Formats: sequence, C-alpha cells, structure tokens
Amino acid sequence: MADKSISRRELLRSAAVTGLLLPGALAACASPGGGGSRTPAAAATGATSAANPLGIAETSPFEVVIFDGGFGDAYARNIHQPLFAARHPSAQIKHSATKEIAKTLQPRFAGGNPPEFVNNSGDNAMDFGALAQDGQLQDLGALLDAPSWDDPAMKVRDTILPSAVELGTYDGTYCVLNYANTVWGIWYSTKLFGDNGWQVPKTWDEFTALCETIQKSGTCAPFTYAGKHPFYIYETILTLAAKIGGVEVLKNIDNLAPDAWKAEPVAKAAEAFAELGAKYLLRGTEGLDHIQTQTAHNKYQVAMLPCGSWLENEQKDTTPADFGYAMFPLPSFSESDALPYGTLHSRPGEEFFVAARSANPRAGMEYMRAMLSKEGAGKFSELVSTLTIVKGAADGRTLKPGLRSAAGRLKEAGENVTYFRFRQWYKELHDEVAAATGQLMAGRLKVAQWAERVQRKSDEIKNDTSVKKFTRA
Repeated sequence: MADKSISRRELLRSAAVTGLLLPGALAACASPGGGGSRTPAAAATGATSAANPLGIAETSPFEVVIFDGGFGDAYARNIHQPLFAARHPSAQIKHSATKEIAKTLQPRFAGGNPPEFVNNSGDNAMDFGALAQDGQLQDLGALLDAPSWDDPAMKVRDTILPSAVELGTYDGTYCVLNYANTVWGIWYSTKLFGDNGWQVPKTWDEFTALCETIQKSGTCAPFTYAGKHPFYIYETILTLAAKIGGVEVLKNIDNLAPDAWKAEPVAKAAEAFAELGAKYLLRGTEGLDHIQTQTAHNKYQVAMLPCGSWLENEQKDTTPADFGYAMFPLPSFSESDALPYGTLHSRPGEEFFVAARSANPRAGMEYMRAMLSKEGAGKFSELVSTLTIVKGAADGRTLKPGLRSAAGRLKEAGENVTYFRFRQWYKELHDEVAAATGQLMAGRLKVAQWAERVQRKSDEIKNDTSVKKFTRA
C-alpha cells in the first residue's frame, strides 16, 4: 500500500533533533495537568466544579483537527462542537480538517506546538506506538473518572464499552479514544442478490459456489477489494484465520510471537483468499482504490467486497436509492473451526487523542466528554451510519439499511468477536503485511513466501530495541 506517513524511527529522530526526547520521556502517556516535561508549564487550567469537572479554562481557545476521510468532518462541526459550545460558550474552537494527518501535524509535534485534539486516522495517520513512546499522548484517566455528560451520577467509563478502554490503553494507561465501534464483514446489495436469487453463504464451500455461480451468470464479477490498500483484504484473511484457529492466533501475531504468521490457521486463510484472488476478482482490482471498488459495487459491477461499517456513509452520494446495503460474516471454513458461524471482526476504532504537550489539554478532554454523550454519539451514528462505543446511543435513532444490518450481525455474534492490534502498535509491520498481501492476491507470492516475508518483518521489529513493545493478554 502506498503510505508516506512518518515511521517510528523518523518520529523519534525528529523529536530528538528538536529536543523533545527528554530523559524519562519513553513512558506511554503524560498525566493530566502536569508531568513536568510532558505538558507545557503554562497549560491552561480552571477551577473544577459540577459544571466543569475537568477544570478547563473557560476562556482559553483550543484546536481540533479532524481526518477528512470516510466520516468527513461535518460531525465535528455540526454535532460535537455545538454541543461543547452550549456548555462552554467562551471557549473558542479552531477547527480544521485534512486528509494528510501525519504530513500536516508531524512538524508541529516535533516543534512542540501540537493542536489539542486530533482525529488520527487514515493511511497517513501518525504512528500511535511512536506517539506513546515519546509521551505525546495525554493520560485520559481523568476523563474516564469524570461524571458523564448526561448523568452526573455515572462516570464516563461506565457509559462506554469496556473494549474501548482496553484498546485505547498503552502500557497500562488509557490515552486513545476509539470512538466508532466498527463492524467488518462482506458487503452486498440486497437488491442485486434478490433479483438474482443469490443466497448469503454460511460455509466456505457455499461461498466459493456462489462466486462460481455469479461468474458464470455474466451479471457481474463475484468479488473485489481495494487493491491499492490491501489492508481491506489482509483484515479479512486474519479474521478467517481467527475463525479457524481461535483468538490466540491473533494474540500471537500482536505479541510478535515466533512463527505466528506461519501458523496453520493463518496459512489456510491466506491460501483460501489467494485462490479467490486467482479466480473471482473484478478485473483490474489490484490497481483500484477503495472508492473505485466501492463505486463499482454501487454500479452492480461486482457482487461482494470486504469493508468496515463506514462503507455506507462513504458511498452515500453514489449509492442507488434501492441498493439495500447489507453485510454478512465470513463463512465457516470447516466443521472444525474454533469459532462459530457469525463470528465478526469488530472493535472500537477511528482513533482520537489529546496532545499531552498542547497548550490546553483539559479542553481536549472535555471535548471528548461531549462526544461521549448520548446526544453526541447518537447523532454521530445517524449522520455517518456507524455505531459508537457509547452504550445505547443508537437506540431509537433512524439508522440506514447497512448500519441496521451491521448492528444486527453484531448482536447475533455476541461474544464471538475478534480483533488485532499490531496495526496501531507497529505501523511498519502493518505496511509490510499490506504490501505482501497485495502481492499474494496478485499471484506474485505463494503463501509460504508471504508468511516468510511478514514473519521476517515481525522478528525484525521484535529485535529492534528502539521500538517500544506492547503486550496483549
């Protein structure tokens, strides 16, 4: 995948040059309102009260930078910022949006003048492992223990999914807000399937038979993915690997375990999708980006594609009114799968953080508290067609067909939910997996070669003493 974001080594090198890497600065996150070298001595603060539990300086401005991707930035401008301003009318918000987060913000972090609040997402996102290693992430413990926006008797931590706290924790400290509860699966059009009498497959044999039927029908291509961004297909491979072998498969990968990428469930899943790539892909998939493949889907040129639940919103301007977005979980590979049919890759994502060395970090945390209100989260779900981590926030809201489908599949999955974390912890490994998987799907790598290449990068990172390591229990 083409990715020009700055690596951990480059971030640390630039930080060292500008004097940001002070002694002891390798702990994961800075503590709120202090921490010596971690936050500016003049960081804005105010008196705490029932109306201002985090003690923000009511008249001090702060800056919000949003990744302008699948969700756009209207949710920040039209939902979260007005909600914040209603309670803190004197705190001026400077808003900006960019598709190039690292390119835009890296010089500011290296120079010591970062914005308070950052939506760190997209292909050009900054490396979270490096940000944590350099102490750039604000400790959000005070946010978790603050009273919720809606009910002063309930703490923020009790209003959100526990997995959001787990996934936002680095070295034991919560410092990244994963806001959108994304559900991944295989997306299709209920109209296209209904018109052709195609049934959602529940086994791998049924899935490949469906692909064969679609191909022979001449109606459209069976399958595609964003060839220029192979994360979309390596995500699917790893989810199938977890179904085959259980959650330990992904834990071993996250923990940089020896030969984790050569494990039998991983090899089986990779082989299954390599065969799919050789037989059933939309012509030219390798050269298409996510918007091109998704648009082909909307034009009924392809029947199925793997994606996350942001898809419906990202395509809202080009989707036919009767398209009927829906998704299904990966089919069961065999009767000996460790995890049952219905297992999904779902996890809180779309990461936000407060810069520890910004001028007004407390305002950034208060902004998060507003986001975590039922109003802020519920309106977000309606606008961008994505669930959030706020419990019950989507109840009673008007949801689009795709989001209703994803929410239903997630409810059916229950506890059978998988995820992986290396993408956020070790961006160089993510880049290598993506590049190698693109080669695998194009037939230029055999499964054993793919596994060897990725395992080599995993071992290299594990043995690199300059890289901060994280452990998944």
